[in-house]
Amino acid sequence: MIFLPLPFVVAAMLLVLLVLLLHGDDPVERNRPFLILMALCALQSVVVGLRWGYEIEQLRFVLPILASWVPPLVLASFHRLIGGDDRASLGAVWIHGVPPLVIAALVVLRQGPIDALLIAQYVGYALILLNLARPGVDALDEARFEGAQAAHRALIIAAVSLCLSALFDLAIVLDFEWAKGENIGIMVSNANLLGLLFIGLTALVADRARVQPAATAQVAEASSDLSQDREILDHINDLLVGQKLARDENLTLSRLSRRARLPARQISGAVNRLAGKNVSQYINDFRIAEACRLLRETDMTVTAAMLESGFQTKSNFNREFRRVTGLSPVAWREQNRMETLAA
Repeated sequence: MIFLPLPFVVAAMLLVLLVLLLHGDDPVERNRPFLILMALCALQSVVVGLRWGYEIEQLRFVLPILASWVPPLVLASFHRLIGGDDRASLGAVWIHGVPPLVIAALVVLRQGPIDALLIAQYVGYALILLNLARPGVDALDEARFEGAQAAHRALIIAAVSLCLSALFDLAIVLDFEWAKGENIGIMVSNANLLGLLFIGLTALVADRARVQPAATAQVAEASSDLSQDREILDHINDLLVGQKLARDENLTLSRLSRRARLPARQISGAVNRLAGKNVSQYINDFRIAEACRLLRETDMTVTAAMLESGFQTKSNFNREFRRVTGLSPVAWREQNRMETLAA
């Protein structure tokens, strides 16, 4: 059947990606929940292919257990982008192992509404992810500013992917009820497995936005009136420009908070209220200003100016450059050099 190769293709893609990550990452900086998630998704793809492609009935007991570990690992992958007390808001770590253990017990006992519990689990974790995304980009205070927006979008997409997986599970249950499971093979291989790949790829975006956490420091809480917001912003501007902190490609809101000795939420609030943008955009404005200076005053290449100003990827640099100037870096350099010669 046409759908049979798909589970193994998905597994192969995930395994290749996993091998590349294991080979390229520093062991200290690896996002272990993410790596485990990738391996789990690959294993689940293989099991699905064997179960529905080769009709190995015994594997039907393994699939619910594997599926029940996906949501907690997705959450753990994105959790690495959130520092401080926000991690404690999701409760103790052991709580997230309860649903898989319950599912495993029901599989062994061969009783209970396993499908209903899996659907509820996926929807529940999707709501948790959406709640993490609700405060905006600045909630991901351990994400590099360059990748924070992409990671925030990935967080939302991962939540939607979990919801879609829950819908697929519901459709499978209904197919058993209404069509005696005639369409279940196609549904599982072509829909749910693509969902697994999607979840893995969104977690990859989050992993690439993460940096190795630095040592934590105590910061003092304070009120956020207008005058204090201005003092905070002046202090942040001095760090970004005077100490050239904006050029640090690994800068995160958490690191900026530690350097400024101010709570991350206080910095975010001051920037939002006075500048009308999130911290990621605010930092990138300084980086684009430095890139413009380099393009105008030196013969440095666009790539060199990009790296010198604190960006790591051309796609993000070009996007942010257009957001700030309305032009591409090359067009901006040509236009400003023409204006300089004309003057």
